[in-house]
Amino acid sequence: MEMTEEKEKLVVIIGPTAVGKTKVSVKLAKRLNGEIVNGDAMQVYKGMDVGTAKIKEEEKEGIPHHLFDVKEPTEDFSAADFQKLAIEKISEIAKNGRIPILVGGTGLYIQAVLYHYNFTENSSNPAYRQRFERMLHEQGNIALHNLLKKVDPESAARIHPNNARRVIRALEIFYSTGKSMSEHLKEQEEQERYNAAIIGLTMERAVLYKRIDDRVDQMLAEGLVEEVKRLYDQGIRDVQSIQAIGYKELYKYFDGNVSLEEAVATLKKNTRRYAKRQFTWFRNKMDVKWFDMTPPVSLEEKVNEIFHYVAGKLLLEKKY
Repeated sequence: MEMTEEKEKLVVIIGPTAVGKTKVSVKLAKRLNGEIVNGDAMQVYKGMDVGTAKIKEEEKEGIPHHLFDVKEPTEDFSAADFQKLAIEKISEIAKNGRIPILVGGTGLYIQAVLYHYNFTENSSNPAYRQRFERMLHEQGNIALHNLLKKVDPESAARIHPNNARRVIRALEIFYSTGKSMSEHLKEQEEQERYNAAIIGLTMERAVLYKRIDDRVDQMLAEGLVEEVKRLYDQGIRDVQSIQAIGYKELYKYFDGNVSLEEAVATLKKNTRRYAKRQFTWFRNKMDVKWFDMTPPVSLEEKVNEIFHYVAGKLLLEKKY
């Protein structure tokens, strides 16, 4: 019990895209004297606002928001990078006497913060590294990435084919140890880093899918095509950021491979599939207290319910 009380307090709000995490987090932060830390892989990138549904300035309602717009779209950003930045920011917020609230839908990033994952614990193997560097030189990055798909599909889904350094690292780990990077992380002792209250927002699937479709239409109205075109015209491609849903689909349209209507239909379909994967990840990998946000639920009542759960879980009643 004493160990738990010594850990920094952390509120985590997770859930699929379009479920309402942004609004809930701001209202909860007001009640908790909190500050919000971004837990979404693509909202770290500058200039990618509409397509990532990044919170607008007026929606923040004066609540400090952190780890948004910290990388250029051309820069790589890994779960290990995020882990380091988020842990530092959470500690800083806690030292200032406020409650850090980690909000997002990128499961691996959230887990990397919550648990003591060591992304660099596996020893390197120069012989394997040289072998894969030679393969890269002789056969190209796609062949290398295809090999990773076979042995570690989970890592392959996260790492862009052009990011040869990370592809080689993932292959090096697999061939050196016989286990994928993902398996190594799963096997690490899941000792909790924080005294955390993990809030999951859920919604009836059909309602959520309709919200996703409506949100995409809203993004188009707010200038999504123009935002992606700016990146396209800068020659930014084959990087991690452009693999984000909403960007890769429109790049195919700008390349002349599909019509705008086809690109939008694919974007909606891919977002719905992503939401389904998010549900699966969070339900299988974390100890989450779920709150149903299906309309006609009252947002104020639901936030009040969440507040009382968090206050009880983190023993905050007397303070707040």
